[in-house]
Amino acid sequence: MQGQVTVANLGYPRIGEEREWKKALEGYWSGKSTKEAFVAEMERIQLAHIETQKGKQLDSIPVNDFTYYDHMLDMAVMFGVIPARYKHTGDTVSLDTYYAMARGNATATACEMTKWFNTNYHYIVPEISNEAPRLTENKPLSAYRFAKTKAGIEGRPVIVGLYTFLKLSKGFPAAQLPEKIAQFLPVYVTMLQQLEAVGAAWVQIDEPSLVTDTNAEEFALVESIYDRISKEVPKLNIMLQTYFEAAEHYEKLIKLPVSGIGLDFVHDNGGNAASLAAHSWSADKWLGAGIIDGRNIWRADLDAKLAIVEGLLKQVPAERLILQPSCSLLHVPVSLAREVKMNETIKGALAYASEKLDELMLLKALLNGQQESVTADRDKCRDALAQFRALPERNRRDVADSIAAINGVRDGRNLPFSERVHVQRDKWKLPLLPTTTIGSFPQTPEVRQARLKWRRNEWDQAQYDAYVNKEIESCIRIQEEIGLDVLVHGEFERTDMVEFFGEKLDGFLFTQNGWVQSYGSRCVKPPVIYGDVAFAAPMTVKESAYAQSLTSLPVKGMLTGPITILNWSFVRDDLSREAVANQIALSLKSEVLALENAGIEMIQVDEPALREGLPLKKQDQEAYLNWAVKAFRLSTASVKDTTQIHTHMCYCEFHDMIDSILALDADVISIETSRSHGELIASFELQGYDHGIGLGVYDIHSPRVPSVDEMSEMIDRALRVLDPELFWINPDCGLKTRGWAETAPSLKNMIQAAKQAREKLQNVKA
Repeated sequence: MQGQVTVANLGYPRIGEEREWKKALEGYWSGKSTKEAFVAEMERIQLAHIETQKGKQLDSIPVNDFTYYDHMLDMAVMFGVIPARYKHTGDTVSLDTYYAMARGNATATACEMTKWFNTNYHYIVPEISNEAPRLTENKPLSAYRFAKTKAGIEGRPVIVGLYTFLKLSKGFPAAQLPEKIAQFLPVYVTMLQQLEAVGAAWVQIDEPSLVTDTNAEEFALVESIYDRISKEVPKLNIMLQTYFEAAEHYEKLIKLPVSGIGLDFVHDNGGNAASLAAHSWSADKWLGAGIIDGRNIWRADLDAKLAIVEGLLKQVPAERLILQPSCSLLHVPVSLAREVKMNETIKGALAYASEKLDELMLLKALLNGQQESVTADRDKCRDALAQFRALPERNRRDVADSIAAINGVRDGRNLPFSERVHVQRDKWKLPLLPTTTIGSFPQTPEVRQARLKWRRNEWDQAQYDAYVNKEIESCIRIQEEIGLDVLVHGEFERTDMVEFFGEKLDGFLFTQNGWVQSYGSRCVKPPVIYGDVAFAAPMTVKESAYAQSLTSLPVKGMLTGPITILNWSFVRDDLSREAVANQIALSLKSEVLALENAGIEMIQVDEPALREGLPLKKQDQEAYLNWAVKAFRLSTASVKDTTQIHTHMCYCEFHDMIDSILALDADVISIETSRSHGELIASFELQGYDHGIGLGVYDIHSPRVPSVDEMSEMIDRALRVLDPELFWINPDCGLKTRGWAETAPSLKNMIQAAKQAREKLQNVKA
């Protein structure tokens, strides 16, 4: 009998169909549930995930993809990588310590949080000191036993690879990587040996760092890791999993002493397919073929996928081929079953995590000679995609004409910044070290309840507008009382910073339950860009103009930039991302001009996700940055010289893209820095920045109230390398997720720190 392909999953969304995971976390944090009740609920959710996949009849189900917060935090805690500031003692790590690392507490700041490669998922960055690692708990083993005992399955534990774990950690110079590998590898091997001892057949070791630019010396370290593992854990089958791009050092990779290698055939830009065609596959290895998109929600074109797999089968025997998603399904919503209000034509073109597993099983049936049993499903897929592709919203002539004429649209300011800055100082007359916030203020339960009443038509538009206006006025008065120099309206009418704009632009679809995890319990519903994007009517003018009418201080208009809207949406896959970004940019240009015409002449166009879309290969990054910068400038460059354009970015490796950030030509940029404990400031010690800049002086992701001294220290260090005439003082991000009990005291301390800094500068001048 000819061999048959099998199906595996790489990871399932943690949050649950009704966001039960999020609710359990927040209930525990708020003290509404006991530890025992919380753990019981988390185990129930974990089991439900396993049972769902078991019901799909997958050949291999991942375990240990479930976490109480974040998989990288789990690894750090498991290896005893716990910073001294949390005052941890003993072998067992408590939930209090675990969540203090994630969120901070009254005495210790949280660990840094940053993007997981080029996705919108944020992980907790391990802080590795000189303390020797140890195995505090074998979490993959616990997950394996849980699945076997509770669900009766032989699960496949998922573990972050040691190379990726250390590459993504901080606290040691790059030159010490070999030393750190030598320290951690015995503990890592012990963890695997314990899995081998209880009879685990397969372990999935995720090494996404192997798709990034890796030199020969670094790959030699990878070889040393897997040589050691194969010698000390010989009976355990290792599936070395890569994703998000084409693997580096392919010829060496396929020779590693592992049982299987997982490759992404969706986001590899053809690289993995080309490598496989050029080099013979190792006869003793399984190929995990990532052919269903784990990062987007579009239904697979089964005919196209079959063509890919048939090409793979020329290189790999069927019995050694495992069909799987391109990456963990963490990055997509759980199930379409709860999308009961969606347009049926559009819904027919979508697939969430549950449906993607169904697609894999359908492909398996088609490839394993069971075509007759699934013919109807295959025809249904073809018909659904044909109807969707024919929608007029996806084929707008007016949008096509605008894009065709884009070279004639101005994408540069009239005056260079060196001249604009003087014109703007004369207009605004702000104090030295002006203070502001990033935009949003606390979204209280009352605000969310009011929005819900409006959406349910329990309130009409006039009632809702009156409520929002009341909140705006209260927010303006609070900001005036605190002493901020530049105000915001608070964004009480907004949910998510991308969803709000997508709801008002043509070409977007919004889901009922398309939730994905961004970080911790923070879940977002990314808009779906299914058609051509176009401006319909002003989106923010009403609230911003009302706020400005309440005060003599400047109020910033608040927009989300084109690249962030792009990168935080599920984007149509029939156009290039550049083309979609330009559609969004031209739409936002109309909004910027509408704000300016309404008298709002400080306008913040946020781009926190600019780096997030950066290709993982350096050779592809310049092209992305060029069109991303152009899209931002298309949005903002048509304003008057006196109109001040602000932008905001989350923490990133600033030094390697400073030229592109300068090329945005924003008058003021604010950057999230507090979670990096000021490390970003070191970038400016090597290279200056000659536009306005605000480095976030406190971490809004933590519920703690930072002291004046903490913020003063951050300001003082920044002013050693940045021009005080161009420096702004602000929190590191929006305040939507915080409560007023933390927000007001934190901002008051920030204002006090700003006053102290001004006094120091005045004394120096004197």
